[in-house]
Amino acid sequence: MKTDDLITMLSTQVEPVDRNRMGRSLALGVAFAAAVAALATLAAFGVRSDLDHVHSLTYMIGKLTFTLTVVVIATIYLLRLARPGGERETSLLVLAAPFLAVMMLGALTLSTAPRSHWDHAVLGTHWIECIISIPLIAVVPFALTIWAMRHAMPTDLRRAGAAAGLVAGGLSATGYALHCIDDSMPFVALWYGATIALCAVTGALLGPRLLRW
Repeated sequence: MKTDDLITMLSTQVEPVDRNRMGRSLALGVAFAAAVAALATLAAFGVRSDLDHVHSLTYMIGKLTFTLTVVVIATIYLLRLARPGGERETSLLVLAAPFLAVMMLGALTLSTAPRSHWDHAVLGTHWIECIISIPLIAVVPFALTIWAMRHAMPTDLRRAGAAAGLVAGGLSATGYALHCIDDSMPFVALWYGATIALCAVTGALLGPRLLRW
């Protein structure tokens, strides 16, 4: 067979590539992860009982704004990292923006509060429960996100693992926020921020092993 005939044969009946398949797989994985995080929190803790008060509802919305912003930004970056070379389109500064914002709000809150209130503002009443629950709830969402990512073609496995951990940690913190009654910004900045960051670090460590082609 001549080379031209071979090329012609190979170029016929070629099915078009579904460019959106990767995005759909990741979106499905993140959606399942979000459902798992919410259901796990509701099953283990339930929803806080004081949401009929405007004050409590307002503060919970503030916490959810932080956690969901982390999830949205991390998911966008995860979609970029799913493609070969996508790491060139990511910026650590943008990923860090929600954390920097909540840290600034936490510092501002402390600066305007009496020093006698600082311990309660930082530690709240359930800080130990927070640092244990968020990483534990994040385990299954992380596994689902990694599963979805394995259907993609990331080339920077460490950064992709970190983004998956960030998504899982953000989803877990979002679910936990539905139960948590500690609302101060210093508490959210320290314990929510630290546990989500811990999930990202864990993802970065596991990414090269779990996402290897």
